[in-house]
Amino acid sequence: MPRRRSLTKGRWRAFALSLLLHAGIVAAAVFGWFTWKRSPPPIETLAIEASVVDENALKGFAPPPQPAPAPPPEPAPPPPTEPAPAPVEEQGPPKPDPAELERKQEEERLAQEKIEQEKQEQQKLESQKQAQERKERDDAERIEAQKQAAAEKKALEKKRADDAAAAKKAAEEKARLAREAELRRTLEAEERGDAARNSDDAARWHAQIVARITRAWIRPPSARAGIECNVSVNQVMGGEVTSVRVNSCSGGDDALRDSVEAAVYRASPLPTPPPGVPFERILELTFAPND
Repeated sequence: MPRRRSLTKGRWRAFALSLLLHAGIVAAAVFGWFTWKRSPPPIETLAIEASVVDENALKGFAPPPQPAPAPPPEPAPPPPTEPAPAPVEEQGPPKPDPAELERKQEEERLAQEKIEQEKQEQQKLESQKQAQERKERDDAERIEAQKQAAAEKKALEKKRADDAAAAKKAAEEKARLAREAELRRTLEAEERGDAARNSDDAARWHAQIVARITRAWIRPPSARAGIECNVSVNQVMGGEVTSVRVNSCSGGDDALRDSVEAAVYRASPLPTPPPGVPFERILELTFAPND
């Protein structure tokens, strides 16, 4: 294909040069003819010798003959025309030079390789740009997702904290109400117990217990008349005594205290309370035997 293109180009170049040469010759001939046609013939000037003559002297003489007019100048011969150049014979296409052909093919191959390389580099740059844009977009989406997750986590933690605070407040309120209710029940029970303990039935029950302890008491020799002891007695249901403590005792010594404590244990089990009188696990008794 390059060889045919080179031959066609050389043929058209020769034809154009021939056409320009003929056109130049024709233009030169036309210009010379117009130049000769329009140029005026040269004017010849004649020298005349004369002398001044009086007019009166010339009256008796005849006028001299007039000279004949000069013939017109012959036209200039036309310029010789140059013979037209012989037409340029077309020559066959020159044989291609193998080295030149190989060089052109190598140049075309290198140019094609350069185009392919530039195309690959452009595609690589485009791929890198798209990858960078995709990475930036993914990073932005990841950061936005992290922010949203953090906001949701914070909101959830706040809700949990609020729920826990509300539950704690409700539990505290419930516990307070329960304590108040229990306190009211306790106070009411204590009031009822106090009323029961201060009743006549309770007094008679306490007197029965003291009478049993007195019957079980063995008077020590050191005991004097008019003794009075304050005794705390722990018992279980059924009147079984579990412990005894003599808080104070007037008119006696340690032997008196020991005798009172032993009398309480000997009196166990103690009498049970009558109906309507609450059971008292801890009894505060006054031991004062009659002399």
